[in-house]
Amino acid sequence: MRAGAFLLPLLLLAACKEEPRFEERYDKAAEEIEARAKAMDADIAESEKAAAASGLSDPAGPSNAPGSSGE
Repeated sequence: MRAGAFLLPLLLLAACKEEPRFEERYDKAAEEIEARAKAMDADIAESEKAAAASGLSDPAGPSNAPGSSGE
């Protein structure tokens, strides 16, 4: 019983780890976003390079439908 009374406060102290500050969470999220953006840019560049090599790219660029007059 004494051992349980001694271990309980130790377990509670171990469980009460300090939460990361806002700045730490923000920095971590910003790093993850930057890494994802770089990966996306690399994928897009690779796709464009492959399309250009295969002759599938449209020299005129993508076509967009004309805007609506609203009438």
